[in-house]
Amino acid sequence: MLRVMHLAGWQAQALRTGTMLPGGMICVLIALAASHAAGLHGGPPMLYALLFGTALHYLSHEIRTAPGVQACGSTVLRLGVGLLGARITFGQIADLGWTTALLLTGAVATTLLCGLLLARRLGLSRSLGVLAGGATAICGASAALAIAAVLPRNEAVERDTLAVVVLATLLSTLAMLLYPLIASALALPPALAGLFIGGTIHDVAQVIVAGYALGPETGDAASIIKLLRVSLLPLAVLVISVAVRKAAPRAPVGIARPAALIPGFLLLFLILMVLNSMGWLSPTAQSALNEGSRSCLMVGVAALGMKTSFIHLARSGWQQAFLMVATTTWIGLFVLFAVMLLRDGWL
Repeated sequence: MLRVMHLAGWQAQALRTGTMLPGGMICVLIALAASHAAGLHGGPPMLYALLFGTALHYLSHEIRTAPGVQACGSTVLRLGVGLLGARITFGQIADLGWTTALLLTGAVATTLLCGLLLARRLGLSRSLGVLAGGATAICGASAALAIAAVLPRNEAVERDTLAVVVLATLLSTLAMLLYPLIASALALPPALAGLFIGGTIHDVAQVIVAGYALGPETGDAASIIKLLRVSLLPLAVLVISVAVRKAAPRAPVGIARPAALIPGFLLLFLILMVLNSMGWLSPTAQSALNEGSRSCLMVGVAALGMKTSFIHLARSGWQQAFLMVATTTWIGLFVLFAVMLLRDGWL
């Protein structure tokens, strides 16, 4: 009897794996195509993955491909966020000093608050305000995807997440081109230029490009500052998760229950961060984990694009774009003002 039950369970698992394979392979192919297109023509690979995925939106409703797309848009995506922890050590954070740490914490907290308050003012949902503020404040698309994982699951949240990811990528690219010019015009020294660029631009890749465009010292400073912002992701997700769970009993009937208080991907992030801080991750392991994170995020973003159409996205109106521009402007001015105070010796 036990043997029969074991065989039935194995067959069910094989069936689920086979069902997920077609959709999963399509997401992988989209991610590979996006990486190739970015290599040939430049630009953010995630944006290509989103656009290519959206063009194949109809496959997210096909019986053969829908399970795989769903798995890539949830499990694989969260795994990619969790693997980001291998980039950070506590030593990197400590080296920045209390002034920088408090400044960046204030920038992240006020930008999240700005997103919430402005979303309310514009008549948008709290979820969208949290997504917009978190993506702008921490690490762009990766932060939006991590935050979305602890929000109640429904079509509106998925649509808002896609909009935030697209807008964050576009605005981050624009900032990558504009902010080095601002730093040069203000004659900021390398350390302060790195603080401005690393403390404001959304995505890690754009921070690196913008920072090293001003020289190796600025690039190194910007990279470490950006990693400090990324290290605030677990705390932000945890706070949002607690707030969502407290609000859950008052949620309307039909809204999905929130995710676990401490999601698995968040634990993975923290574990890898601790291991990296203790020197237990070799350079080879770090490189492999970083590449794995990038690959999982690309596959997950492709799936996210497949699950939402531009028609649905266009129906949301101009308010989403205005919200993202406003939060981006806020954190830019906040950090720039602090940098000017530091330069003039007021901080």
